[in-house]
Amino acid sequence: MRREGPEDPTAVEEAVFPRSIAEVIEALQAHRYIAERGLATAIFLALRLNRPLFLEGEPGVGKTEVAKVLADLLETELIRLQCYEGLDVHSAVYEWDYARQILQIRMLEASGERDEARIRQQIFSPDFLIKRPLLQALEAKNGRPPVLLIDELDRADEEFEAFLLELLSDWQITIPEIGTVRAEQPPVVVITSNRTREIHDALKRRCLYFWIDYPSFEKEIQIVRARIPEAPERLTRQIVAFVQELRRLDLYKLPGVAETLDWTAALLALDRTELDPTVVDETLGVLLKYQDDVLKVRGEIAQDLLAKALLRAEMAPGSA
Repeated sequence: MRREGPEDPTAVEEAVFPRSIAEVIEALQAHRYIAERGLATAIFLALRLNRPLFLEGEPGVGKTEVAKVLADLLETELIRLQCYEGLDVHSAVYEWDYARQILQIRMLEASGERDEARIRQQIFSPDFLIKRPLLQALEAKNGRPPVLLIDELDRADEEFEAFLLELLSDWQITIPEIGTVRAEQPPVVVITSNRTREIHDALKRRCLYFWIDYPSFEKEIQIVRARIPEAPERLTRQIVAFVQELRRLDLYKLPGVAETLDWTAALLALDRTELDPTVVDETLGVLLKYQDDVLKVRGEIAQDLLAKALLRAEMAPGSA
């Protein structure tokens, strides 16, 4: 089950992989992802060294988006494994098509086949194998390895991490009935975690690590400009300033960059060109996802935050 690779894998790599950290930053910007040099360095080294990239950070700061942008940048397939409690090998790696196997056994028996070894060889063949994301990631299309996104690994059980060790160490998966499936070109692997639990050291040692924090005021403005260029500059600065002030509060769930973008889109849909207390109170549910947080902020606190945000938006460098 070894897949066929390109005649010259190195040529493919050089054709699409950025050759410097500066090129990574430029390529990410071209795909509307704003990254500081630290993250760009981690991405560059992960590509150059064929090492998995392990990204941690609060929800909504852009960890998952890194994998999506890399797939676009490298012009290759994105394979996503969304982790959850109870995730096992059958959902993540492979399983057998039992219904078709039973049908095949009946057909073989009807034809007079009685040799158990031959029957077993036929039904446990690649034709009856259902490939899940981890196994799919060992195959390349058009001579280019895919980007494998293992999203929110911290949501899976600790036992599941053991399934990843063979893949991340040797880029291979062992299927007892068939043998070992190896990748001739390692996939580009991005693993994300919201740090609801610690990931085992054995897995971390196989990865390059980077923590993505909430962006600065200036960087978040750049992100909104890149993602929603039609947003008025004045409104963009007010939105970002308000969200930045909101993150200073002790809330159950602070808004991430994803919520900033959602709020910007919502305010544009309401034909708003600037913030005011009424629209802030009416749209807090776009930023905050828990009722206790909404009730805590709505009203006087929201007005106080808005006053600070409007002042910051006007006083910050670059404001009109």
